[in-house]
Amino acid sequence: MSDTVRMTLDEVRDYARATLRRVGLSEPHVVAVAETMVAGERDGCGSHGLYRLLVAAHSVASGVVVPDAVPVLSRPKPALVRVDGQGGFAQLAFETGRAALVEATCVGGIAAMALNDIVHFAALWPEVEALVADGLVALAFTPSHAWVAPAGGTKPVFGTNPIAFGWPRPGPNPFVFDFATSMVARGEIELHRRAGKAIPTDWGIDPDGNPSADAQAVLAGAMRTFGGHKGSALAAMVELIAGPLIGDLTSAESIARDAGRKGSPIGGELIVAIDPAGFLGDAAADHLARAEAMFEAIEGQGARLPGSRRHAARRASEREGVQVSRALLADIDAVAGKAK
Repeated sequence: MSDTVRMTLDEVRDYARATLRRVGLSEPHVVAVAETMVAGERDGCGSHGLYRLLVAAHSVASGVVVPDAVPVLSRPKPALVRVDGQGGFAQLAFETGRAALVEATCVGGIAAMALNDIVHFAALWPEVEALVADGLVALAFTPSHAWVAPAGGTKPVFGTNPIAFGWPRPGPNPFVFDFATSMVARGEIELHRRAGKAIPTDWGIDPDGNPSADAQAVLAGAMRTFGGHKGSALAAMVELIAGPLIGDLTSAESIARDAGRKGSPIGGELIVAIDPAGFLGDAAADHLARAEAMFEAIEGQGARLPGSRRHAARRASEREGVQVSRALLADIDAVAGKAK
């Protein structure tokens, strides 16, 4: 028997939704949360796919997330949107505020949305890609738990603190990147631990501050920022603009609030959206077309455009479905069964 199961994207969606219902999420959260998992599997990002059902289930079971939270939308300023997630998962808070953010951006040319009191376990690129589909340029930032040591340090201060950016392009594939300011997403280390695989020694340090290839030791110690002091500076920026600036938690405060439950990060997210027409008026299309010369110059010399791997995986999975680990599905079913 193969170690994997082939599933269509519709089957992935149905499985994710059914599991989220079994662990106790309300239907609006089920629909919103499942889509990020479908996107992860579809785009070849296994650490953000069905694996995250284990993460979500644990956050529900441990009381970290409010499973039936109803987000509350407010407009503190014409160009500012705020959504109080009421302790629920971030996906529904984003969907609650998305239309208001688009409207504010189109009216003022630029706008921002703060998501407060949310639990965040997913990648940011599905959110910026959704805004790009509305014709906007978008940036997103969120802290996480304090798992990452600053450059030159050995104790966690930062979260993995991802940054995402989206730019509209002709055709189905916008320019979208999403990366952690740590050397790697924490989910990648967790997947290596599950598989019993060694990790590169530059991913993190053990509890004694020594470089380690042992995934479990790094999970117990601290992850490293990418690019040394440069990644450390970006991580600090994310802490500030998606923490105190919007009245929410830093990564250190998030992990303290978690109080040993080992749930998903608790805190906020900042999204900034820009309407090219706000700056450029009727000339927007012409100037966006000029940007294509840069993309052509990158790909024309054989370099990979950020996001292109995901787009290639997306085309393949839409045709052929995806391969999912049988062991992972068994673990998910076991966890969901306990939640009944």
